[in-house]
Formats: sequence, C-alpha cells, structure tokens
Amino acid sequence: MHVVTRNQGKLREIRAIVGRYGIDVVAVAADKVEIQSDSLEDIVRHAARALLGSVPEPFAVEDSGLFIEALNGFPGPYSSYVYRTIGCAGVLKLMDGVPNRRARFVCAAALGLGGEVRVFRGEVEGEVSTEARGSSGFGFDPIFIPRGYSRTFAEMSLEEKCLISHRAKAFSLLAEYLAAKLQ
Repeated sequence: MHVVTRNQGKLREIRAIVGRYGIDVVAVAADKVEIQSDSLEDIVRHAARALLGSVPEPFAVEDSGLFIEALNGFPGPYSSYVYRTIGCAGVLKLMDGVPNRRARFVCAAALGLGGEVRVFRGEVEGEVSTEARGSSGFGFDPIFIPRGYSRTFAEMSLEEKCLISHRAKAFSLLAEYLAAKLQ
C-alpha cells in the first residue's frame, strides 16, 4: 500500500499497524490538497479523491487531530498548524488552570482503491497532561494521556502506542478491509 505522507513518525506507526496484516507500506511524497473543514473525514476524502489516478493504488491519506473538550474541540483538524505555531507548550499554556482536561485524539484514513475512496475513523479518549512528558512519538504525543493509562503517548513504545492509538484503530479497520479486498 502507498501512503501519502512526509511525516516519518506517521509512516513508522502506519507500517507497524498494517504490517500485522501482511501489508507493506511505501511512502509517496505527493502533494495533497487540504481543504479547510471541521471534519477530518471530509479533509482526507477530498485529498484522496484529488489523488486518484496520480498515485498508485491502493493508497492511503491520513489526518489526525487532538480535540480538547474545554477548548470546544480546538485544535481539532487544525492540530498540525497549531503544533507548528505554538506547540505543546502553547496548548499547555491555554490549558493552564483548566480543571477539565478531557480530550480525544481522532484519526481519519482514506483508502484509494479501484478508483474509489473509502474513509476509516479511529478515536481514543483521554486527557491533556499538565506538562509535556516523554521523548517517543511526535506532535502532541507528549501531552496526551489515553484513558486507562498514566503515561503519555510519548512515554510509550511504538509497539504499545500502535495497539491503542487513534491511528491504530483507523488503520486496523483500513487494513482489514484492504486485506479482504485483495484476497
């Protein structure tokens, strides 16, 4: 499967997840069109449709976001931009003194196959930590603690994160679908 991304962290995770299904991943550095939308599903669906015919099939396009309840879902689909501009420290500053730390990480993965696009969604509930912790992962991983855990994603091994993360859920669904289609 071809994956359209330049993010090496995402690529490592996707390889680990879909590799369990016997699916090899090849990175494609194609430019993807990113529409402005409050829906991750709409963003990846549009990007995948625009890539049909120009990227070898099957291919996947992914987008993820951290949705913080006390901030009305911010940064959500704007997570990449917010990370690049204010980072984990900026989000922690926004959350300073906020007792409600509930958040969820959401991943939408679009599969281009047979000239059609299908979208898969994964979500994990958790909370925003009070400080950045850990050196694994990327993006907001150092400030997100999944429900039922005391460690952030950045404090987990790649293998552990890839069993429980939003990306693991979305790409497991995608891989199951793809494996069934390719039989």
